[in-house]
Amino acid sequence: MSATGGAADRPPQRLAARARLGVSLPHRWARRPADLSSVGEVARQAEALGFADLWVTENTTDHATCLDPVVALTHAAAVTSRIGLGVSVVVLPVHHPLHVAHQWACLDALSGGRVVLGVGLGREAHLRDFGVPTERPVRRFLDGVQAVRALWREDRATVAGELVALEAVGIGLRPSSGVGPPLWFGGMVPASLRRAARYADGWMASGHSGHAEFAESVSVLGQELSDAGRDPSTYPISKRVFLAVDDDPARAEARLRGWFAEVYRDADRALVSGVAGRPGDVAERLHELADAGATHLALNPVDDHAEQVDALAELTGLR
Repeated sequence: MSATGGAADRPPQRLAARARLGVSLPHRWARRPADLSSVGEVARQAEALGFADLWVTENTTDHATCLDPVVALTHAAAVTSRIGLGVSVVVLPVHHPLHVAHQWACLDALSGGRVVLGVGLGREAHLRDFGVPTERPVRRFLDGVQAVRALWREDRATVAGELVALEAVGIGLRPSSGVGPPLWFGGMVPASLRRAARYADGWMASGHSGHAEFAESVSVLGQELSDAGRDPSTYPISKRVFLAVDDDPARAEARLRGWFAEVYRDADRALVSGVAGRPGDVAERLHELADAGATHLALNPVDDHAEQVDALAELTGLR
C-alpha cells in the first residue's frame, strides 16, 4: 500500500502555511489490538516532522480501547521536547476541579508549558455513569471552569459557584506561568459557541461534525466573539479531522467507513465528517476547512498512524 504523494499531488499553497497542524496520537483502537508502543513512536515522529501538537480524547466509558488522556500525554511528553500536547475534550462536569487543576498543572510543568486543555460539557449519560447529578450541567461546567482557573492563578482559591464552591483551597503544584494552560472548549450548538466566545481561549469542533456544520459554526462563533469584544483573528479555531490517505481511494474510503461504523455506529457519516482518498484529494479537502476559517487542524488517522503521519507531513507541505 502506498500512502504518500509527491509535489504534484499538493495544491500550490502549502496547507502548513495556512494553519497550524496537529496530529492525533494512536490512543484509541477500534478495529485491531492496541499497539501501546506506537504512542511514543508516533510522538517522536510527529515532532521530527514539524507538527505543532499531539492530540488525544477522553473516552473513559468506551466500547473501543482508549488510553486515559493524562497517561497518554505524559508518556508523549517524556519522549519529546518541543511539540505541544492537547486533549479535546475532558468532560469537565464528571471530574472535581481540584483534581483537574492539579493533574494538568503537573503535566504542564513536566512538559515545559506545552499543554492545551480542552474541556466540554459531555452528555447526560456521562454524568449518570459517574454518579454526577444530571441537573444544570451547564452551570456545573462553568463553575468548574472558574474553579480550575482560580486554582491555577491563586495560592488559596475561593470560588463561590452555585454547584462548585471552594474556600481558601490550594493545589500541590501551580503552573509556573501563573495563568495555566489555554482552555479550549468544544460544542457546536449556538449556546456552546456563545460560551466558547465568552470564556474559552480557543475552540475545537469534533471529528464527528460535518464540514458544512463546521463552516456554519465558525460564522456564528465569529459573530459571538465580536459581540464579546474579542478579536476573531487571534482566537484559535480548530477542527478534528478523521482521515485515511491512500493512493487507492476505494481502500481509503473503506478504512474510514470502518472506523465510523465501529466508533460512531454510522458508516455513512464517514465522508460527511471525515476525509478519505489520494494525497492530493485529502489536501484539497483540508484546504476547504482552512477556507472555512480553521486556523488549526487536529489530523486524526483512523489506523496505521506511523504511515499516515508521514503521508500527512508530505501532503500538507511540512516537508
